[in-house]
Amino acid sequence: MHFPDSSPRADAWGEAHRIGAELPKSPGSGAALGTYAPSPRTRPSHFPCPAAVDVGPRQQALACATVNFARDVVEAAPARNRALVEIARDGARREWSFGEVAAGAAAVAARFERERLGRGDVVLTLVGNRSEWVLAMVACFRSGLVALPCNEQLRPKDLELRLRVAEPRIVVCDERNVDVLEAAGWDGPTLSVPWGDLGDGAATAHADLEPDDPCLVTFTSGTAGEPKAVLHGQRYLAGQMLQARHWLDARPGDLVWCTAASGWSKSARNAFVAPWLRGAAALLHDARFDPHERLELLERERVDLLCMAPTEYRVIAKRAALRGPIDLRGAVAAGEALNPEVLGAWHEATDIWIRDGYGQTETGQLTGMPLGIPARPGSMGIPLPGVRLDVDDGELVADPSSIPTFFLGYLGEPPPPAGPSATWRTGDRVERDEQGFLHFVGRTDDVIVSAGYRIGPFEVESALVSHAAVAEAAAVAAPDDERGSVVRAVVVLRDGHEPNTALARQLQDHVKEQTAPYKYPRIVDFVAELPKTASGKIKRAALRER
Repeated sequence: MHFPDSSPRADAWGEAHRIGAELPKSPGSGAALGTYAPSPRTRPSHFPCPAAVDVGPRQQALACATVNFARDVVEAAPARNRALVEIARDGARREWSFGEVAAGAAAVAARFERERLGRGDVVLTLVGNRSEWVLAMVACFRSGLVALPCNEQLRPKDLELRLRVAEPRIVVCDERNVDVLEAAGWDGPTLSVPWGDLGDGAATAHADLEPDDPCLVTFTSGTAGEPKAVLHGQRYLAGQMLQARHWLDARPGDLVWCTAASGWSKSARNAFVAPWLRGAAALLHDARFDPHERLELLERERVDLLCMAPTEYRVIAKRAALRGPIDLRGAVAAGEALNPEVLGAWHEATDIWIRDGYGQTETGQLTGMPLGIPARPGSMGIPLPGVRLDVDDGELVADPSSIPTFFLGYLGEPPPPAGPSATWRTGDRVERDEQGFLHFVGRTDDVIVSAGYRIGPFEVESALVSHAAVAEAAAVAAPDDERGSVVRAVVVLRDGHEPNTALARQLQDHVKEQTAPYKYPRIVDFVAELPKTASGKIKRAALRER
């Protein structure tokens, strides 16, 4: 694989209207993607740690002596500056300063130490978008513990997998999630949320960490099997500066609202990490999505930057009164393409363009729509500065050494490709237009992208076939105006069972009980048999075409 090198064009993102036409192509390849990257002559010899991180190559991140996000970012910020605005489920509001976050995280770290947790031990969190989740995460970063944030929609089977694979030493659990945690088989130490007095004792000194020391575990959607545990290093935190500046565009004093629920990779990087790297504050809202409430909070809290799933933008534009002026400075989305009508509606109300981007659990953010130009409907932008991408037979591939947030590996598996000739295959099919902008086409595997969620068909199918009436099942994507796609289940019933609406609803409820509710099939079709290859593999493409 040949990744084209670019000339040092420092104005490439600043003069965004020139970018697309000027991107170089690799010799002999009309599909290759050139990107801006400082040349070796102009590249700094020392990669700042971590808040000054602003360029792509991962090798520079490894030049850091030691890192500690709690020390170098949270405690280095002016103690009185606003760090968090927390809106609880009951509407209660509280502001947290960086000093208060630092003190709270130190208290949690001290509690972890009394539980005899040591560097590299895993801490699983099952908490919503509330301050206790942030404090627990920062405490992990402070002490060199490995955070495993889990979404509250997970069911016992989902949690059992995470407990088995990651082997956490302690679980931080919201009291509303205790039943599901116990049903997953957890009987170890638990720190309940909300917590009262965390006890006496101060945390020991901050851990001096290397960029490749383990930091964070997040799970993939799963394709041909169970979801995989993605392990990120400490460099993942500092490496967020690249997208924080060039895509999210957070600035000192801003209030940034990333609406992703805790447990998703987007929340791990944009709920508070990326804003804080740029001196901005973060908004946490611990409630289910309501389009009208979203608009009310945007206005009341005077949010500067909004980061939402494309489906949320679509639903608000369709179901709420999206009338201007809405005083936003910027808005971004990632996960699936936004259609022109939605972009136009938000632009009319805010006078800004929603800027799309692209990333993966394993890689972090890779592309983004440049600042200062109208958004291109259906495009996920261009590679972030320094990130080297190419298109190989229609599939987006990346040079891992150019990605500051590239993962360390999957737990229990060999490490990912490394070295000068390494290539990371994203599994996503893309097209590149004449000006160099990328457009998402679909997955090379069978992952279903619905409302921004990446859903592995294996989990849905496993839940379906565990029902007594189901002999075989396949899960595929079906188009949907609001969600982009929804899960469609194609089911073969056992003898003695007849297809009907009541059974379809029963199967939907069964999937909700077995796995996270967002994965349930919104469409259930019954067939006599599934189309298969000669080797017995399901022909999913044929099902999608039906």
